[in-house]
Amino acid sequence: MNTTQRFHNKVMIVTGAAQGIGEGVAIAAAQEGAQLVLADRSPLLHEVTARIAAAGGAVLPVIADLETYAGAKQVVQAALNQYGRADILVNNVGGTIWAKPYQAYEEEQIEAEIRRSLFPTLWCCHAVLAPMIERRHGVIVNVSSIATRSIHRIPYAAAKGGVNAITASLALEHAADGIRVNAVATGGTNAPPRKVPRNPTPLSGQEQEWYQAIVDQTLASTLMGRYGEIEDQVRAILFLASDEARYITGSVLPVAGGDQG
Repeated sequence: MNTTQRFHNKVMIVTGAAQGIGEGVAIAAAQEGAQLVLADRSPLLHEVTARIAAAGGAVLPVIADLETYAGAKQVVQAALNQYGRADILVNNVGGTIWAKPYQAYEEEQIEAEIRRSLFPTLWCCHAVLAPMIERRHGVIVNVSSIATRSIHRIPYAAAKGGVNAITASLALEHAADGIRVNAVATGGTNAPPRKVPRNPTPLSGQEQEWYQAIVDQTLASTLMGRYGEIEDQVRAILFLASDEARYITGSVLPVAGGDQG
């Protein structure tokens, strides 16, 4: 159990909290005293919520589709209704759906990748800004990726490049409002098999080869020659969300074993 309380009396929204990095952020933040609003479109979110509540954490689950602006507004409004404010937003929704050379993507697949990995961050940042500006205080941590320089996931790379641009520009635009905006660029990360896969269709032999090429390229690009763990990403995200990073804004921190993306 973490005995530090960096987030005591802080209201934190965590998106994509049903599994993976988002789940890890939610559980660790709860241990450090955060009052949580957890968002996901999967009912698995209730399992994470129950685990946190059983340990005595303050937590509110919101099932919402963050690929829509209405979903983002719903989540922020839930935080305002429950706690009266939103101190911290962790934008974690995203992830590669298909892995293939760019020319093999279909039009609707390209659009789906952008909707999944760019729009939730755009919408949630927009939804939370007004209440943060009103209080002249707020922290936003966006989850990006070193895959902005990668193979076989060009639409995802474009989306995460957009997340990096949002991070830099929002930080510049709203530093005077007391709002810090940073991002963590995640590298290859070991994680349990997803309970809800991004792409439920079994991979063909060719698709498995294309995905393995991503793994090989990731391992070759990192100085440490290995994948990281979910905990590595969680620690970096919570550092940037905490007052320990109070003089850091507009930065994208690679957490990828030396791969700068």
